[in-house]
Amino acid sequence: MAKSSIKIRAKAKGDVTTVKTLMTHPMETGGRKDKKTGKLIPAHFIQEITCKHKGNTVIAALFSGGVSKNPYLSFKFTGGAKGDEIELSWSDNKGGSDSKVAKIK
Repeated sequence: MAKSSIKIRAKAKGDVTTVKTLMTHPMETGGRKDKKTGKLIPAHFIQEITCKHKGNTVIAALFSGGVSKNPYLSFKFTGGAKGDEIELSWSDNKGGSDSKVAKIK
């Protein structure tokens, strides 16, 4: 099994769950040149991020090439409880994807 590109933590405090995630990804804009060849480096970036709790989407985000390498995302939602699972997934413009499940603490 390949190592996940996602690190995720979720913590409930009262009725509010805070999710913090770090995704390992090159996030190339398509506008930089390779220093050795002088050619443009092809665009390669995360396009969509989704987080689900109990089958319901709690966040859906669309990214573009303007987001930095290894993006960090933090958000809050209501209705989560300690022990519940959340699933975060992403897909990029080259067909790559990853997902990870974590328990709310």
